[in-house]
Amino acid sequence: MASGDESTAKEKKETKADEEVKDEKTENAVVAAPQKYSKHPLQNKWSFWFFKNDKTKSWTDNLRIVTSFDTVEDFWAVFNHIQSASKLSSGCDYSLFKDGIEPMWEDARNKNGGRWLLNTTKHQRAADLDRFWLETLLLLIGEAFQEYSDNVNGAVIQIRNKGDKLAIWTDNAKDQEGATRIGQIFKERVGLPPRVHIGYQAHNDTMSKTGSTTKSLFSL
Repeated sequence: MASGDESTAKEKKETKADEEVKDEKTENAVVAAPQKYSKHPLQNKWSFWFFKNDKTKSWTDNLRIVTSFDTVEDFWAVFNHIQSASKLSSGCDYSLFKDGIEPMWEDARNKNGGRWLLNTTKHQRAADLDRFWLETLLLLIGEAFQEYSDNVNGAVIQIRNKGDKLAIWTDNAKDQEGATRIGQIFKERVGLPPRVHIGYQAHNDTMSKTGSTTKSLFSL
């Protein structure tokens, strides 16, 4: 029979041996490296534009590109760090267009196209405008217009004293089927009630208008 001292010594020896085994396993263990942070790419690269109506400058000088992005994360980084559309001064515009397309009628991708135009009232600026704009941006970057997403060039929001304007620009004003489907999705996603109508206008008609308004080719 082992004495108490011998039992204690044996237990200490076994404990030390167990610890050595654990240490060896730890040293030899393969530690999984943390995965690199992966961003979620968008189908298209987009450019964000800002226009400020400074009457001392030309129209083109008042328009400047803010940044471009091609991932979901970079979109939110931009959106969360710029001023809300409803807080812009009258005469200012925000635009989001596919990279390489400028937010002007004269651009080669725009000149034969048109726009779905939503006119808003003054009280909607505080109540609805920012939501309308965000939903529109998500429609664009998410390619949510189904097979007609390639027809969409961009979107513009214009802050004006008489009422703000929100528009989606398409590349072909003669494609009524495509434009109509884009308009339907736009109206549904933004959450417009049936009594609120949006009109589709050709850029050529807007450029050649003689009055303050442009006649819509069709409406929803």
